Amino acid sequence: MELVCPDCGAINRVPAERLGDNPKCGKCGGAVLPAAPIALTAATFERFIGRDGLPVLVDFWAPWCGPCKQFAPTFSQMAGQYGGQVRFVKVDTEAEQGLAARYNIRSIPTLALFKGSRELDRVSGALAGPQLAAWLRQHL
Repeated sequence: MELVCPDCGAINRVPAERLGDNPKCGKCGGAVLPAAPIALTAATFERFIGRDGLPVLVDFWAPWCGPCKQFAPTFSQMAGQYGGQVRFVKVDTEAEQGLAARYNIRSIPTLALFKGSRELDRVSGALAGPQLAAWLRQHL
């Protein structure tokens, strides 16, 4: 399985049975599957969406958004629970307005699940942990 390094952007090949072994990047030595969400920019977004072998769950958020701030701990906690199954990433729509426009983000927070450059589903609004887990289970 190909996984994009969140630190240097290198593509790493990791056998599926080794995903739980905290794989390190062959180029920079950083954790390929960190337990925390990864902040993406317009420069890094397409590489993650298009090349990563795992589904990628994107949290489109903004720093001024109250529900986004309330949802952030839940999203971080779920990232730790789903390591090796789903990549949890965040896109600051205030800083990355072009990405928000490209993906037609009309309200925040919006969660969009991608697999192989294709958007599988999206949901708007902050979800409780059990709701997010149930929503993810529908797609995994």
